[in-house]
Amino acid sequence: MKILGIESSCDETAASVVEDGHILLSNVVASSMALHAQYGGVVPEIAARSHIEEIIPVIEKSLTSAGLSWDDIDAIAVTYGAGLAGSLLIGVMTARTLAIIKNKPLYKANHVEGHIYANFITETKLENYNLPSKQPHFPLLGLIVSGGHSQLVYFTDHFNYKLLGQTRDDAIGEAFDKVAKLLGLPYPGGPSISKAAEVGNPLAYELPISKMDGKYDFSFSGIKTAVLRLAQGLVGKDYNLPSSKLPELLNEAQKTNIAASFQRVAVATVVDKTYQAFLEYSPKSVVIGGGVASSRELRNQLAKKLPIEIEYTDPKLCTDNGAMIATLGYYQALHNYNLADPYELLIKPNLSM
Repeated sequence: MKILGIESSCDETAASVVEDGHILLSNVVASSMALHAQYGGVVPEIAARSHIEEIIPVIEKSLTSAGLSWDDIDAIAVTYGAGLAGSLLIGVMTARTLAIIKNKPLYKANHVEGHIYANFITETKLENYNLPSKQPHFPLLGLIVSGGHSQLVYFTDHFNYKLLGQTRDDAIGEAFDKVAKLLGLPYPGGPSISKAAEVGNPLAYELPISKMDGKYDFSFSGIKTAVLRLAQGLVGKDYNLPSSKLPELLNEAQKTNIAASFQRVAVATVVDKTYQAFLEYSPKSVVIGGGVASSRELRNQLAKKLPIEIEYTDPKLCTDNGAMIATLGYYQALHNYNLADPYELLIKPNLSM
C-alpha cells in the first residue's frame, strides 16, 4: 500500500510517498525558514503564502521522485492539526481537493503523532538516509521534542496511548530559539545553540530545572528567564537592560558558555522525565521525534541514562516532513482509523494527543 503524505503545519511544505508503512519512496520538503530568519521566528502570514506557492510543485515532485503516478497511490494522509491555522488550511484544502478529484481515501493525521511514526521507516533507496534497522516494538515510550511541542507519551499499541506529561509553557525548541536570540545567534535556535555549545563549557553556569506538580510535565519558562538574568549579571547590568542589548555586550566566551550550560540543563529536563517514565512503565522501545530529536546532546544524555539502546531516525525525518504523515496514514488505513470525509474535513490548530 502506497500512501501520499502531505504536511504543512508550520514553515515546511512537504510531501512524501511511503510504502507499507516502512519503505520511504520519496521525501520532498520546501522550507520557508530563510524568509523567517530575519524575524527570529516563524511569521504565520509568510508561511501560509509560501505554502500556496510550493504545495502543488512539492506534491508533483514527490510522485515523480518515487517514480509513481496517481494510479499507484492508494490513499492520501494530511496533517489537520496541530499547527498554524493558515498553514494547515493550505495542506488540508489541497488534500481534500486531490482526494475528490483522484478518488482516493483521505486520512486525517495528528502532526505530533506523526513525529513518533517517523521512527517506523526502516528502508529506502534514497541517498544519504540513516534509518533504524528495525521498527520499534510496543509498548513504547515516545518523547516528542520540537519548536511547538514537548510531550511524553506511552503507547501500548497503534492509537492506544496515554499522554504522561507535556510542557506547561514554552516547548523546548521554542526555548532554544529564544535563548539563541538573546545571545545574538541565528534562527533556528537549536542548531545555533548546539554549534556554540561545542566550544563552550557546559558546567560554567548553574541553571534551574523547574519542579512541576505533574510527575512528567516540563517547563522551560524558568530556565529562559534564568538565562536572561545570568546574561544581564555577566555584563554588570540589572533587569532593566533590554534583552536586545545583550548580544553586543556579551563576549564570545560568555555566549558559548551560556549556550553549553543552557543546552545541558534544557536537555536534562526532558531526559530525566523520560528516565523516570522508563522505570515506571518498562517499555520495549523508546523513540524520540521532532526537530530537537536530532540534537547530539539529547542523544548522548539518553544513551547514558537509559539501559536500552535507542535507534534514531535520520535527522531529515526529525524535522517536519511528509514521510512521517504518510507512515502514520498507512497504519490508520490498516486499522480503519481516522478516515476523513474530503468534503467536510476541517483543520484543528490546537489539536493535542
